Formats: sequence, C-alpha cells, structure tokens
Amino acid sequence: MATEARETLSRLATRLAIPMRCTKSQATASIYGRLSLSLRALHSGLEYRALSAKIDDTQFNQLFNSSSLADRARLLSISSPHASSWLSVVPSEGLGLHLNPDQFQVAIKWWLGLDTSGGSLCSLCPDTVLDPLGHHASTFEAGNNLTPDHSHTRPADVLVQNWSRGRPAAFDICVTSPLNTLTLSEAGVCAGAAAQAGEVRKHSANDDKCGDLGWYCVPLVTETYGAWGPEAKACFSQLASRLSIRLQKPKSVILHELYGRLNTCLVRCVATAILYRIQSS
Repeated sequence: MATEARETLSRLATRLAIPMRCTKSQATASIYGRLSLSLRALHSGLEYRALSAKIDDTQFNQLFNSSSLADRARLLSISSPHASSWLSVVPSEGLGLHLNPDQFQVAIKWWLGLDTSGGSLCSLCPDTVLDPLGHHASTFEAGNNLTPDHSHTRPADVLVQNWSRGRPAAFDICVTSPLNTLTLSEAGVCAGAAAQAGEVRKHSANDDKCGDLGWYCVPLVTETYGAWGPEAKACFSQLASRLSIRLQKPKSVILHELYGRLNTCLVRCVATAILYRIQSS
C-alpha cells in the first residue's frame, strides 16, 4: 500500500478509536480487515462476471455455428451494440414508446427467430408464402422490394442547418435487412454488413447532389433488427455530446435514451407489418 494511503488510514484510525472505544491499533486492524473483505468481494464479483461472460460467449458461438446463414445474420444483427435497447425502454403510450400486446408477441417471436408466419400466404403478393423470419413482411410492399433502398429523388429526409463548419447536413434515413439476398452472405459473417452496404449506396446516390448544394451527406442506415451503421452511430454520438451540454445529462444516458426511442419505433413498425400480412391473408 502506498505511503500516502497508509498515513490516511492511520489518521482515520486515530479518529475512530474514541467512538469505537478501542486503541488505535485495534481500530487500524478493524479498518484493514474491512478493506480486505471488500477487496475479496470485489475480486469475486469480477471473477463471476468474467465467467458469466465466457459462458455467454460459448453458448452464443455454439448457437451461431449450428444456425443457417439467415439465422447467423439475424444473430449478428441483434447482438450489435444498441440493437436490443428497445427491450429496456419503459413503455409510454404518450411518448410513442410502446407496443400493444399483439405487436409485442410478434416482435419477441421475430427477435428470437421463431416462426412468425404460420405458413400464411402474403395477401399483397400473389402466390408468395410468408417466410418464418418475417423478412418478406418487413421489407416488401405490394410486390415491391423496399430494401435495400427506399427510392426517392431528394438527397435528404431531414436537413439540419449548421451541422458542421457552418454547412448543413442532409440526413438520409434508410432501413435495410440483413436477410436481403444482396447482402446476406456478408451479413451472415460480419455484424452490421448490411447497414454498411446501405451507407455506401447512399453516398453513391447522393454525394454529388449534396456537394452541389453545399451539404454534407449523412446516411443514417439501420438494419431491421436495429444494428445501425458506423456513420449513424458517429452522428448520434455527436448529437448526444451536444445534448449532454445543453441538458446537463451524461452523454451515455442520452445515447441510451436515443437508441431506445429509435429502436422501439423500428421494432413496432416491423411487428405491425408482420401482423398486417398475417391478419390480411
């Protein structure tokens, strides 16, 4: 123990000796005994957490290695940072942070990779059987593929003034699926691959348009399971830093709330889409 720490404990023992009705040496022994117990408990807790993490990793790897390519893509996506944030959100209908009972049941089945279709036919796409993982229901509308891109001619869904160096930023929001055939082979190996591919497509489509207007192109791409792309995460981190100063709240708290709100809305939309296909079929 460092000299300064020993001197501090010695002064503490001197002060405690009177109310404890003991000698200074006895008070010192009591202090060191309590510290020793605390350190052992802390060490034991760290060992338990490390062991628990190792067990979780082993079980995940066993499940992952025995899964199909589509299930591997799902597992990597749902285990990405912040993807599961919707599960810890306190439900609030007034704030739009809720799922009704039917939505929640479907969302949990979809999240766990259980069959959400029951072999139903898609009511909007003739002769198409809904897949168990809900990919078709969450990404197709009237026979048209909504992912990997929603198509429009404008380079921004949200224009933010003075984003950086006095220039606006064009936030282009996109939801893509890791189960899409265009990215499935990569998404089944690398977490967030579908979101990263979506960012590349957005830059290819909008960089020139944004450049002509003096805007930054900022693609905010998420996978259907809530795995956000690197540029979206960097953008949210910057937003959280600014809000942290303004609201006097820790940045980590703001980020947790932000991802919780976004992913709750995302999961609710997916569950609604699946329910609509099932109930309409």
